[in-house]
Amino acid sequence: MANGPWLGDCNHRDMGRIVIQGCHVATCDAVGSEYASGYVVIEDGRIVATGAGSAPPVAEAGQSTTDAVDGSGCLLTPGLINTHHHLYQWATRGVSQDETLFGWLTTLYPIWAGIDESVVHASAAAGLGWLALTGTTTSSDHHYVFPARGGDLLEAEITAAQRIGLRFHPARGSMDLGESDGGLPPDSVVEDRDAVLLATQEAIDRYNDPSDDSHLRIVVGPCSPFSVTGELMREAAELARAKGVRLHTHLAETLDEEDYCREHFGCSPAEYAEQLGWLGDDVWMAHCVHLSDAAVERFAQTGTGVAHCPTSNGRLGAGIAPLNAMLNAGVPVGLGVDGAASNESGRMVDELHQALLLARLRDGPAALTARQALHTATVGGARCLGRDRELGSIEPGKLADLALWRVDGLAGDGIDDPVCTLVFGAPKLDRLFVGGRPIVEAGRLLTADEDELGQSARRAAGELRARAAARAR
Repeated sequence: MANGPWLGDCNHRDMGRIVIQGCHVATCDAVGSEYASGYVVIEDGRIVATGAGSAPPVAEAGQSTTDAVDGSGCLLTPGLINTHHHLYQWATRGVSQDETLFGWLTTLYPIWAGIDESVVHASAAAGLGWLALTGTTTSSDHHYVFPARGGDLLEAEITAAQRIGLRFHPARGSMDLGESDGGLPPDSVVEDRDAVLLATQEAIDRYNDPSDDSHLRIVVGPCSPFSVTGELMREAAELARAKGVRLHTHLAETLDEEDYCREHFGCSPAEYAEQLGWLGDDVWMAHCVHLSDAAVERFAQTGTGVAHCPTSNGRLGAGIAPLNAMLNAGVPVGLGVDGAASNESGRMVDELHQALLLARLRDGPAALTARQALHTATVGGARCLGRDRELGSIEPGKLADLALWRVDGLAGDGIDDPVCTLVFGAPKLDRLFVGGRPIVEAGRLLTADEDELGQSARRAAGELRARAAARAR
């Protein structure tokens, strides 16, 4: 696969003009503009106009054909941005249902040791298809398990993202601290530090597209403080900054991690990350459930982002992240579904609801509004990924990544506020556009067969279980 722009039909110059109108438009711009009955005009994959009422008539002679979309009964928002996932975990949903994080990992690592290209591709395609059907236009992924005979796992998930049509920010993750050296993962799934750095550099050189309408950007992503050596963390940060790409890792997810860091490093996870050069506006961390007030302030001062994963944190009993404190301090915060083995639903739109509920459980009913939840899932996610100039809001000049939600019928009857229906209620996705390209229409995925995605993922899960059973004999 060659370096450069996203492969596939992503040149929108030949596309006609698209006008979506008659819908409630929540722009998520800096002032929170909304139009109760508004329009958005798309040309060449970008938003060229938005406002209240009907779209202005086409003035230019020879204008390409217009595709008119009736948005009556709908809410139009920016596409949702998923800032943390482990797509390969779709093949192990429902396993280790009642464990804490460390117990869950101990159970699953031996199973994940059997993943290969076919398992990863099938799992990633199913997970990304499901994300599209639940409003996502851009997704990150944190892949850090690379068994020796697994094949090219990064390419396997990249081709899956091409197939579904979402913008994709995969992190070439890594682990080099196995059980024999005091880490959590089994030695069979860790890599040599030099091999990790070489593979990561090759991934950046081969795949990363820095253009402003990019569909593919590579991230550097060592797994966590308890599965990666300090040397690899430092050198990975140096590599990312030399190559001009972003950094991502897990941090402060559980109290077990807090205890581990204090025992091994004599400081909190956030303090350890700072010592390693891992705070900065080119970094976003997953979870950050157990951040002190001082750590929240340091994240805000340095522009370090956070992927808040409320459903996964609840599933594993990890705790409730201080979302209200982070937002008030100015920390860039996005939402993430996390891996499908710790969030079997995997529905991106659900994270808005769970984020609101958990924030209010922690800090009271005024802790997070519906619009703040939407903002976090759109603009906040774009900030975490370094894409806020191109993505995250409905404004002229930005890429036409849009979600059109049905808020009429049983989903929203009796609710006057469409944004409330989206966050508090039960919206149905009607259409999804990525760069003006339709990915979902009438609630159906256009880019892949949903039944085939499910069947392939089911086969992959069965193969993975069979491999684990054979190794255990």
